Amino acid sequence: MYVHYNDNTRFPIKIWLGDKDAIEDTSLEQAEHLANLPFIHKWVCLMPDTHTGKGMPIGGVIATKGVVIPNAVGVDIGCGMNFIDTNIKVNDIKDIQTGNGTIIQAIINGFMRDIPVNTARHKLPQKSEVLDRAKEEFDKYEANAELLPLIEDGYYQVGTLGGGNHFVELQVDEDGYLCIMLHSGSRHLGKAICDDFHNKARELNNRYYSQVPEEWRLAFLPVDSIEGKQYINWMQLAMDYAFENRKAMMDMACKVVCDVIKKHTNLNVEFGMQVNCHHNYATLENHFGENVWVHRKGANRARVGDLSVIPGAMGSYSYVVEGKGNPESFCSSSHGAGRAYSRSKARAEFTTEEVMVDLKNQGVVLGKSKKNDVAEECRFAYKDIDVVMEDQADLVTPIRKLKTIGVLKG
Repeated sequence: MYVHYNDNTRFPIKIWLGDKDAIEDTSLEQAEHLANLPFIHKWVCLMPDTHTGKGMPIGGVIATKGVVIPNAVGVDIGCGMNFIDTNIKVNDIKDIQTGNGTIIQAIINGFMRDIPVNTARHKLPQKSEVLDRAKEEFDKYEANAELLPLIEDGYYQVGTLGGGNHFVELQVDEDGYLCIMLHSGSRHLGKAICDDFHNKARELNNRYYSQVPEEWRLAFLPVDSIEGKQYINWMQLAMDYAFENRKAMMDMACKVVCDVIKKHTNLNVEFGMQVNCHHNYATLENHFGENVWVHRKGANRARVGDLSVIPGAMGSYSYVVEGKGNPESFCSSSHGAGRAYSRSKARAEFTTEEVMVDLKNQGVVLGKSKKNDVAEECRFAYKDIDVVMEDQADLVTPIRKLKTIGVLKG
């Protein structure tokens, strides 16, 4: 970790990168904007997976006094990871043939069949305790009439996977056991909430002559304002919905795994350790003696003993980790490997054929209906996850290392 500080910033920026030249100029510029906000607590943090985002870098962590910043949470509120392990050894099943190829291929085909991906949704409304509770607590939300249709619409997206870097993976751990990992968030609900309250924050900031420049895209809401309280209510709803969405998807993925293995073997699948964690959110925490709003945009909470998941990239390695509670990072860690290439640059740099050959050479089964954009999410488009883990050795302890063997992508 090193500290970036100059005469143009009010607060220092702590950056968990071993190579000072590895950070993008645009990410550092965004971090300097954050470091000039008057309500920042102590300093700005950049995790080792940091890259340019909207307003605030992905992999950024800030603590604020008395305000929340919608764009410092991001558009996919509550986006995060879910992981579960099994008692099944991959070597015991990987070569078994089914009518749909190997067992791994059959499971990925089952994921494609049963889990709606990208803009797809369920044809019928799904069960949702979160949305049912929202309707029971209607007074929390009724003032925002423009957002109310999202509640009913949300029933059709429970248990669905987004596009882009969202995935459901089959993985093998270092002891040879089959595991499942998935990455998804609050779907359209979170984006609509972020966009709506970012615009409300812009109006408020303009009305009261805020010193935060419009072009920084860091419009804020005082937490004691009507709009601030409304945003916190809707943000929490999106977080709960994202958690429930991942749980519903994992339940479906586990059912597919059980059904396929039971049909083609005499093995009995048992599930064990499960981790479900957010990496896009804001929450009230106490740091250095003050209650502050910690915004983690592409960052995990890593208090002492906190379990979280840090994925690499499609065809790479991922980690389950335990937090060390480092106060310098506001008890945070990276949420993944972080992009080395933008989506457009990855498509220009790597061909679909190159990526498909790489996955085949690694024995990775890919489930994806359209492969023309597969280079956007190839492992070459991301930073080396092992370097990222070295850069944050003071933030987390790895407890499981996992390798992709099959993946469903949006």
